[in-house]
Amino acid sequence: MATRTPFGRPGRPGGFDLIGSGSPPPRDVLVILGVLFATFSLQFFESTAIVPRLLQLTPLVLRGFVWQLATYPFVGTRGSGFWFLLELLILFWFARDVYWRIGQRRFWQLLLWGSVGAAVVAVLVLLLTMLFGGSVTAVPFLTMQGQRMLLTITIAAFATLYGEATIMLFFVLPIRARWFLWLEILFAFVFGLLPTKDLPGFLGICTAVFLTYSTLMPGGPRTVLHNWRKRAEQLVLQQRLKKMRRRRSFDVIDGDRDEWIH
Repeated sequence: MATRTPFGRPGRPGGFDLIGSGSPPPRDVLVILGVLFATFSLQFFESTAIVPRLLQLTPLVLRGFVWQLATYPFVGTRGSGFWFLLELLILFWFARDVYWRIGQRRFWQLLLWGSVGAAVVAVLVLLLTMLFGGSVTAVPFLTMQGQRMLLTITIAAFATLYGEATIMLFFVLPIRARWFLWLEILFAFVFGLLPTKDLPGFLGICTAVFLTYSTLMPGGPRTVLHNWRKRAEQLVLQQRLKKMRRRRSFDVIDGDRDEWIH
């Protein structure tokens, strides 16, 4: 996956290079990849399959299996071996850049904060759905299990930290990194919610994107929510001004202009 970035990060500023090129692989990231591969492999053996099942996020969390809120991102999700390895490769690319940018402590805080917060929201959605008699998918939380949650957090972190970098989507389409915040939600909707009806998992992904973005932005979540509220108020005010301009009996001007209307 190639990028073009104006920042002084690994690789030449303003040039094309591989993500993270020129920097050594962080040991923490390699450990995460190793744990994901190990837990992914355990699922294929009858004698060890119980281990990842106990660590994945399941409805059993409502019966006291609370450790699943923190362990599920590190359990490789079972599926096609090719796609699993490709997801690990992409995770390595993004996690390495994020790790070297924010440091070891903040990197782990970001992973735990985003994954646990997303899990809490997903479990609450599942609980409310069950209480109000809604339909629950046979495999809830599938959209956000394992490496998919770690991918969501690290890609959202990269998009926040390197928003002006250019990423070649599917190695072909150049897209500004900041748009991946919305693309992640779009992909989770198209490839997660629509085929599986996994609403808790989809909202968990949305929560992880928001928590990652707001954590890395100056001021934290409170400032981000405050800015969004101000933008919403400004949008409402602009719509009201447009309606007033349509009225024939009034001409509306900006308040800071020193003019009189007769």
